[in-house]
Amino acid sequence: MSEEPDPSASALGDGHRVLRADCGRCFGLCCVASAFSASADFAIDKPAGHPCPHLRADFRCGIHNDLRRHGFPGCAVYDCFGAGQQVSQVTFAGRDWHQDPQAATQMFAVFAIMRQLHELLWYLAAALALAPARAVHGELRRALTATEAMTGSPADALLELDIQAHRERVNAVLLQASDLVRAQIPGGKPDHRGADLTGARLAHADLAGASLRGARLIGADLSRADLSLADLTGADLRAASLHGADLARSLFLTQSQLDAADGDASTKLPPSLTRPAHWSPPADGSTPAS
Repeated sequence: MSEEPDPSASALGDGHRVLRADCGRCFGLCCVASAFSASADFAIDKPAGHPCPHLRADFRCGIHNDLRRHGFPGCAVYDCFGAGQQVSQVTFAGRDWHQDPQAATQMFAVFAIMRQLHELLWYLAAALALAPARAVHGELRRALTATEAMTGSPADALLELDIQAHRERVNAVLLQASDLVRAQIPGGKPDHRGADLTGARLAHADLAGASLRGARLIGADLSRADLSLADLTGADLRAASLHGADLARSLFLTQSQLDAADGDASTKLPPSLTRPAHWSPPADGSTPAS
């Protein structure tokens, strides 16, 4: 029996268009609200609520095109999932923190909440595009609708949200979706949820269907690893080697995770994500893998 086309099949594509940062419609919120410390990711210390010294008067970054060379790879990989423009243009209706300093503290606090909501929307849209998770599509849609409604709330209401409780509810159904999809891989599947795999040697590893949710894979060697249907929700891939790895069907892989990792033209990626410009070409000079 033929099935009706699932309208959720386009959710991921729509989400990518909406749930990505549009810095031209934001007031540099991530460059002001966030705090960071001098480290491998940031060249300087910056307290929360203080503008980065590279933020220009037009709310653009003065070193945006060369962040890595100036010691700011953490900024190069950051993605607010579109929360910046939502707060700037919708929640605060175009009022910026510079012209309205009394609203600044509230705006920065709202931005932190909005980013979490938009991140959840991204994951929910991604889950709705997974046909094997059809059994929980109804719950996913309800969670997406509820989360979308929250993003349209006024600032005071957003600040009163129990965002942690909402995240836990959404993550529970996302985990169900992950389990249903990963069940396509027969046999036992590696469970590295929350594991510290910093610097782990996983070259050529069979990680198909593995749970790597929240795993620390900083500097790990995942070259030529099979990550088909592996759940990468929140996995820390900073400086991880993805050279030749197969991520074409990885679950919940974000652009910022790729941007934080190292790979090359032989790394297989989902069609919805972009190969980072700083990745190296393959040693044999072959063309990028599809």
